[in-house]
Amino acid sequence: MPVATERSIVVGIDGSQSAKAAAMWAGREASRRGLSLRLVHVFTMPVVTMPGVIPASEGIRESFESRGLEWVSEVREAVLAQYPELVIESAVRQWSPVAALIQESVRASMVVLGSRGLGGFTGMLVGSIAVALAHHGHCPIVVARGPQAEGGGPVVVGTDGSSASDAALAFAFDEARLHDTGLTVVRTWSELLDHGALRPHFLDVDPVEIEGAERLAVEEQVAPWRDKYPDVPVEVVVRKGRPVRILLESAEGARLLVVGSRGRGGFEGMLLGSTSQALIAHSECPVAVVRPAVPGGDHIITEL
Repeated sequence: MPVATERSIVVGIDGSQSAKAAAMWAGREASRRGLSLRLVHVFTMPVVTMPGVIPASEGIRESFESRGLEWVSEVREAVLAQYPELVIESAVRQWSPVAALIQESVRASMVVLGSRGLGGFTGMLVGSIAVALAHHGHCPIVVARGPQAEGGGPVVVGTDGSSASDAALAFAFDEARLHDTGLTVVRTWSELLDHGALRPHFLDVDPVEIEGAERLAVEEQVAPWRDKYPDVPVEVVVRKGRPVRILLESAEGARLLVVGSRGRGGFEGMLLGSTSQALIAHSECPVAVVRPAVPGGDHIITEL
């Protein structure tokens, strides 16, 4: 099965309304960027433990494939009704959903998923599957929050000075430019921790000094991007507290929340365990996870 056309936007389709909303969000992005859209449904064959009791495996496979084709066709018609000039590809694949999406991400501009789903993508954004996509995907992953997927407002990005947050900044600035909106850059700090390590003599630290140093650091990190995108209005927010709470508060009414796939300091482990689930479960806007480019890339997964 061929994978995505170079730089297309890939959407995981599973028959849910959440996936349909994600496809509409992705269609708008593809239209603005002049890219094609690729709708992908992946199904996994169930393990047969009682031969003769259920239909033969080929019949099951055909049934799963037929259902997937129907779902993809329905979403394709809905997207084309809104964006009739959009070039839309589609694929229905029998494989592991994670492996298939990682392979699709090699050539894609981004992979977009719904916040909840059915079928092969059930639980796609919780637990080990989300971690696998964050660690091994080759392009940004966007979780399009259903009813808020059409939202406006600024783009919000979390940064901690790491290479992952540099990649997130690049994506966020480009998104703000495309949508002619402002950008809010968020940095958090703690009196107890300094970039993930316990501060020496943390009982004697000066909060004003810490916040000033963090603001200076984020301004220095953002400066090259301000020069590159002079027409994007930028607000820098430096706050003491837990990253998830502050990001969610900052993203209220936002168009998009952008974070790196890994980091240091306040955003370390942003996409692992309960932190990622909290962002995805409670964000009122789509969430983009951006992984920094790795020279040579990961090993590309091939079709089984």
